[in-house]
Amino acid sequence: MFLEDEFIIGRMRARRFSVSVLVAITAFAACIAAILGLASAARAAETPPASAQLAALVRPNDVNSGSLLFPSKEPGFYVEAPRLKTDVAIDVSGPIARVKVTQRFQNPSQGWVEGTYVFPLPDNSAVDALKMQIGERFIEGQIKPRQEAREIYEQAKAEGKKTALLEQQRPNIFTNQVANIGPGETIVVQIEYQQTIHQSGGEFSLRFPMVVAPRYNPAPIVQTVEFNNGAGFATPRDPVENRDKIEAPVLDPRENARINPVSLTVDLRAGFPLGDVKSSFHAVDISQDGDQARTISLKADTVPADKDFELTWKAAPGKMPSAGLFREVIAGKTYLLAFVTPPTAPDTATPPAKREVVFVIDNSGSMSGPSIEQARQSLALAISKLNPEDRFNVIRFDDTMTDYFKGLVAATPDNREKAIAYVRGLTADGGTEMLPALEDALRNQGPVASGALRQVVFLTDGAIGNERQLFQEITANRGDARVFTVGIGSAPNTYFMTKAAEIGRGTFTAIGSTDQVASRMGELFAKLQNPAMTDIAATFEGIEAENITPNPMPDLYSGEPVVLTAELPEAKPAGKLQIIGKTGDQPWRVEMDIANAADGTGISKLWARRKIDDFEARAYERQDPAALDKDIETVALAHHLVSRVTSLVAVDVTPSRPADQPLGSAKLPLNLPEGWDFKRVFGENAVPPGGAERHGSAAPTGNVGPELAAAETPELAASPKIANMMAAAPTAKAATMIAQKSSTVNLPQTATRADEQIIRGLTMLLVALTAASGLAVWRRRLKGIIAVGAKRNGL
Repeated sequence: MFLEDEFIIGRMRARRFSVSVLVAITAFAACIAAILGLASAARAAETPPASAQLAALVRPNDVNSGSLLFPSKEPGFYVEAPRLKTDVAIDVSGPIARVKVTQRFQNPSQGWVEGTYVFPLPDNSAVDALKMQIGERFIEGQIKPRQEAREIYEQAKAEGKKTALLEQQRPNIFTNQVANIGPGETIVVQIEYQQTIHQSGGEFSLRFPMVVAPRYNPAPIVQTVEFNNGAGFATPRDPVENRDKIEAPVLDPRENARINPVSLTVDLRAGFPLGDVKSSFHAVDISQDGDQARTISLKADTVPADKDFELTWKAAPGKMPSAGLFREVIAGKTYLLAFVTPPTAPDTATPPAKREVVFVIDNSGSMSGPSIEQARQSLALAISKLNPEDRFNVIRFDDTMTDYFKGLVAATPDNREKAIAYVRGLTADGGTEMLPALEDALRNQGPVASGALRQVVFLTDGAIGNERQLFQEITANRGDARVFTVGIGSAPNTYFMTKAAEIGRGTFTAIGSTDQVASRMGELFAKLQNPAMTDIAATFEGIEAENITPNPMPDLYSGEPVVLTAELPEAKPAGKLQIIGKTGDQPWRVEMDIANAADGTGISKLWARRKIDDFEARAYERQDPAALDKDIETVALAHHLVSRVTSLVAVDVTPSRPADQPLGSAKLPLNLPEGWDFKRVFGENAVPPGGAERHGSAAPTGNVGPELAAAETPELAASPKIANMMAAAPTAKAATMIAQKSSTVNLPQTATRADEQIIRGLTMLLVALTAASGLAVWRRRLKGIIAVGAKRNGL
């Protein structure tokens, strides 16, 4: 009976074992199916569905880990950004530099792409050439009115032709768009420009900017209400022109390697015996070619585009030139470039005028790191140099503002110590709401005391997009005050700094490292304490010449030269150039014979650039904006220059992109300027566009408004949350929050569930193998039980 029971139990166990076998087989089959499904998914990833078959769209697993990806409209698919390398060759001949910037756009993706690169150039550059290289062929760009150039570019892009478009967004910010770059292809675009060499205090300098710093762009606000037929309409005015054009994605240096490598060489032919030649911020090799020439190259083959390059040089002792005159003859006209350094003001027994100095310091997030330290040191030094009879105040700003003394106070030792302690305690954070601080400095400090000189000293990196608003404020409310700007950091907005100082009848000083604080601030103190050269005018004896730039001539400070350009109606003019002015009460005059001018090149373009600047500077006097634009266009077209209203466009006549291949589009990313603190500028928790899951690192655009820098991501622009935020709180903090919400791009490492599927498949395979192993054990035990039962029952 026992054996029968054991036999029956064995049969039951066999049935259970059969069920286990079935489960194991099922699990094993499911595992195989999962693996096959994963392979099928991988193949599907390689071939996107019809709705996602856009050129240049990829999944993260399809590209190398070093690739930069932008989210696209298709879930799970991304745009692989073009890559960039830049070569810069600078030829300096006397007071003029000719610069060639070669940009190599590489398309690493398997689709056709359009790349947009936002990049800086010097604010006084005269950009006149664009060449596009395709294989062995070079295509020359043509200057066109801006809208016409854009239409030519868009049509060529749609027709599959390789094309490039160079546009000016600010005098120091340009965009280069290159369309129809084929898979794995490299397109070379070369830009050329002229600029004058800067001179101050016996030192010559040249600055090549390498990166556009993220800008704080205040949100549009309602400024006026217009009434038509009894109905009132709120009219929003955007304080930031072309805000979408000056934005670009910015990499977080905490999580990404520096990109956009730059090589740079300078061929320096000074025209006089050289003394010290130095690079302020980059390690360089300098070779000598006689006593008047040097060749300068970066010690490293390339450097990341994350800070400005600055080269300075001085004349050998006793060889400093005091004047220069150069000419160029074009189309029967003579163009002159003249500079002359006025003599040092004579010593007099008259004590210096009492000064009323309003110091304004930027402590916004973009000033974090070395910048705020440079600003604190500079301002503390400036306060310590005040005389007891002077009056002063300190205003600091980020997205809020503090007027420390609430008006001007005497520069007593006690007040100076209090102010210096306050300045040294400042930290950098928040947005850059500069306008309220400037308004307070110009409007709310009370009347100027009798016999006193009012000076406003502005210390900032100028990382803003609403420059025009600030220029208008200085123009309208400067009064008798003079505005001096001190540019801080590795990539200051020199356009804003120089133009604000020019409008404010002051001067601009750049400080890019703590090593420069003492020397550069010393130069500024000399300018603040010495009387300006005023009432400067230039005339020609025996020649009728109306086109002299700049017009009017600005005031000058100690060590600064008069620099002017002029257009003369004759090819071989005779006569003299006369420049007059006053230093304090002392008249000053110099004459230069035009016949003795040395031959130069590019002077006509420099004159045209400065003529356009004159038009722009006096725009507020013009009642007809269209007429102003036409005047600028006429000069720019005649001299083949890029301007606010003209652009350069190059088109290859041969289509290259097949008609059935779509075109992807992306903005090229930029580095964060060296020394900037990413989290202070953008915040710790930047959110990807469209609320997508964040993978890898984020690279938001600068301090921008609601526009998107990521390619093809309009979904967020229509977000009710963002729209409501803008409508309800168009403040500095709201603008910063909008920027964080809307300007992030993903740098994903994974964007599919492939890893999860693989883990599931391996788990199921392990279960199946375990079940199969148990099967062998149970078979051996079952055979033994059945054999024993059969033997004992005589079977």
